[in-house]
Amino acid sequence: MQYRIRILPRWLIFLVDIFFVQLSIFVAFALRFNFDWQEMARFNLNLIFGLSFIVSGSLFYIFKSYAGIIRYTNIEDAYRLIIVNSLASLIYYIINLILNRPPHATLLFPKAVVGIYWFTTNFTLISYRLGIKHFFNSYYQQKQVERTKTKVAIFDTGEAGVMTKKVINDLSNSDLQVAAFLDSNSAHSGRVMDGMPIYGIEEEDFRKLKQDGIEMLIIANRDISKVQLNYLVDISLNYGLRVQQVPPIQQWLNGTLNIQQLKDINIEDLLERPVIKISNDKIDSELRGKKILVTGAAGSIGSEIVRQLTHYYPALIILCDKAETPMHDLTLELNEHYKSANYKAYMGDVCDQQRMENLFETYSPDIVFHAAAYKHVPMMEDNPSVAIINNVLGTKTLADLAVANGVEKFVTVSTDKAVNPTNIMGASKRIAEIYSQSLFKFISEKHSKSNLKGLAHPTRFVTTRFGNVLGSNGSVIPRFKQQLERGGPITVTHPEITRYFMTIPEACRLVLEAGVMGSGGEIFVFDMGQPVKIVDLAKKMIRLAGKTPDVDVKIEFSGLRPGEKLYEELLNNAENTRPTYHDKIMIASVREYHYPDVKERIDKMVASARKHYSTETVEQMKDLVPEFISNNSVFEHLDKEQKDSKMVA
Repeated sequence: MQYRIRILPRWLIFLVDIFFVQLSIFVAFALRFNFDWQEMARFNLNLIFGLSFIVSGSLFYIFKSYAGIIRYTNIEDAYRLIIVNSLASLIYYIINLILNRPPHATLLFPKAVVGIYWFTTNFTLISYRLGIKHFFNSYYQQKQVERTKTKVAIFDTGEAGVMTKKVINDLSNSDLQVAAFLDSNSAHSGRVMDGMPIYGIEEEDFRKLKQDGIEMLIIANRDISKVQLNYLVDISLNYGLRVQQVPPIQQWLNGTLNIQQLKDINIEDLLERPVIKISNDKIDSELRGKKILVTGAAGSIGSEIVRQLTHYYPALIILCDKAETPMHDLTLELNEHYKSANYKAYMGDVCDQQRMENLFETYSPDIVFHAAAYKHVPMMEDNPSVAIINNVLGTKTLADLAVANGVEKFVTVSTDKAVNPTNIMGASKRIAEIYSQSLFKFISEKHSKSNLKGLAHPTRFVTTRFGNVLGSNGSVIPRFKQQLERGGPITVTHPEITRYFMTIPEACRLVLEAGVMGSGGEIFVFDMGQPVKIVDLAKKMIRLAGKTPDVDVKIEFSGLRPGEKLYEELLNNAENTRPTYHDKIMIASVREYHYPDVKERIDKMVASARKHYSTETVEQMKDLVPEFISNNSVFEHLDKEQKDSKMVA
């Protein structure tokens, strides 16, 4: 049964306030004259009561002190009443000054009465409001005994925590009830704030919370570190507490927190590391006023590169992609959120020589960020010829045009799957790296031998490698979320499979930094932190959703997909690294290739791919990249054949 208490009409609250004002004046006189009625009778009380009705009534109307809902009385309401009563007391005092002039000096109010009135009227008006508020809360809680509420604890004893507690506990239809606060400062543990006990964040504190029936932790502190956030989430999940987070203050609706805005912790929030600090001044000087081409601009990486480029005010951003609808969506976003950005949307396939020639002739880009690529391992394993055409030929086409048109820098987005590749996709990206590096070495040597002084340095080619990107199209986390929304099962390929993760903005900051940092020929690798076990990731996502793995949502192992390996690597075994000025960014030292030989072999490989001779194409890939050993693939027999032929030789 739903119980409701009707809101009192404003006119009734107005009359009640006037009654307490009159009562306060009477009490003030009684206290001043020690309840001596004869002394009180010397004053014209009827005139005084009439005057107070007019003065207080007018002030109540002007300041609308009667307009608030009494059961939600707060500090602002009390402050407004104090202002009204202070003005009324000041008016009475001024009237006394006027009337107390000769020759007919008289007092309407004794001065002491005005002072006592100020205290008594504030006390009565505020007290009766608080009394009604307390009665309502007690009444409602009593009537809602049959309704089960989830007891929650709030992490934060600051303003955001107090506000969150007020929002939750003041809502009559809320299914939550705040019962405690948490604070990382051990000095606050054991104290009471706003009527609620404060706990620490140690193991023993969470044990007590569980014993007290707490079922959820709400994190109100938005400045919490990733380390502490992970700790709170892990220990909460260990004790069966669900975890939610309050949105940033700027996202509160009309400046006020709404209980509907409380959200579950995203797995991305836990995997994200501290933001990389980059040399913004250096990037700004490098990119400002330049014409910049971004291929794959409508993809998850390309579009974020575009967003970040807008902050450096390039003269023009050329968006190149062959996917029409995602490109259209990106242009709508730029029009809405990046109105100052100067851009051109150019529909085109990076493998289309004539179309790319037209692009370079039309816009003459100064810098190229090449993010266009096929990236899904199983898809490319089944279509190796397409992987070569898109990832290798596309890169070669753009690289050659960049050199021919005097592009300053060419930054390629690569992948950790290019290290010791076990699949077609990774090997195709490694071949793209080899072509860019060998081309740069070739044109640099040619330039250094040139006798033409003052000749501009040829195009500088830079490569950036990183691991899996959180939230990118087709990545594991969005897929897990979809499976979780359907109630499961969540499918993981192998119980031991691990991956490195980084966020899309983080990856793109690295790309921009590499573009500025690189002098040509480098392959930049990023300190990816610790690898994450995918099955642990799936379990944590299930628990964050308030469910139990393998009870509410099943986890099934589907087996490694074609070309997939258990562990990704950031460096080849034969490679080493040298540091840069940024402790999170390193340069890989890799095997060098001779450009004429690489060009000849890639041309032959592309010719085979154009005819879609899969086996022949893969054989040539393995010949160019000897560390490419297929795993769980139909092309494993080629490795055995190559090994046998070497033994025979």
